[in-house]
Amino acid sequence: MFLLYFLLWVIFNGRVTLEICLLGLVIAGALLAFSCRFMEYSLARERKVYRSIFLFPRYCRLLVTEIVKANVSAMRMILTQREEIEPALVSFCTDLKSQAGKALLANTITLTPGTITVTLETCEYTVHCLDESMAEGIQESAFVAYIRKFEETL
Repeated sequence: MFLLYFLLWVIFNGRVTLEICLLGLVIAGALLAFSCRFMEYSLARERKVYRSIFLFPRYCRLLVTEIVKANVSAMRMILTQREEIEPALVSFCTDLKSQAGKALLANTITLTPGTITVTLETCEYTVHCLDESMAEGIQESAFVAYIRKFEETL
């Protein structure tokens, strides 16, 4: 939060000089102290957020990789003229605790071609898969593991 306050100060001033930076450091410190004292902000929680920031690029890389794999799989199904594509509805539960984590998993599943999250109720997901082969291992995917790591750090 300190960095955010400082960056906002510099952006609002429109230029970077030594005086503006020193005054910005003092003001950012004062705003952080005010936030901790009166707005129940926690520096410990902020440190946890900074630790989880390094997980996010790996999660994005995994997401892009899985999107590419699913695109190739869907194209293969369409172009090989398989006799019958067998759509499937799959229900599964996860042990994700936070609402944000559950929503992130639902959106990730929907972003992956060939799968759509139909419903999410408490911990139970219902997912429509273009083919039964896409449903294999969906409940213990790498996405669930990464989201668990996010929840542990926060």
